[in-house]
Amino acid sequence: MQCDHCGERPAAIHLTQIVNNSVTTLHLCEACAAEKGVQTGASVAKFPLSDFLASMGKGAAGALPATTDDTPCGFCGATLKDFRDAGRLGCPHCYASFERHLRDLLRRLHGSSQHVGEVYLPPEAAAAVSGAPAGRGHLGELRDQLRRAVEAENFELAAELRDQIRVLDDH
Repeated sequence: MQCDHCGERPAAIHLTQIVNNSVTTLHLCEACAAEKGVQTGASVAKFPLSDFLASMGKGAAGALPATTDDTPCGFCGATLKDFRDAGRLGCPHCYASFERHLRDLLRRLHGSSQHVGEVYLPPEAAAAVSGAPAGRGHLGELRDQLRRAVEAENFELAAELRDQIRVLDDH
């Protein structure tokens, strides 16, 4: 496939943009992609999360509000400014320390500010925890996860959980 811009070199970069439910795909060679300011390959991985967020556009630049609150994390001493500069939190306790500042950012990036996930338990352990026959404890956990996914408006996960519940109900 040739580059859509120059038509001379093979396309190495394939950009897909969705605007107002309209999909546009652009196939570019590396030279044309560089001319247009598209970062490729290893150069993308070198930039921290803060640069990625700034490049996301109107919502991301203001996603992490500028604040004069330089209160450090009680565990590692990292500040919110450190997160903005490095794109990384200092430790797991930073999530609790900076929770009010990170809530909107996480909601924009993940669709929810609360993690809804699964924990694997072998069938024997699930039965021991629930006191029910194997599979019934798992079914209860799936229903609980479904409820949390719907509350968090994570409908893709909710659909997957619904399907898993249907399979278990049929058995």
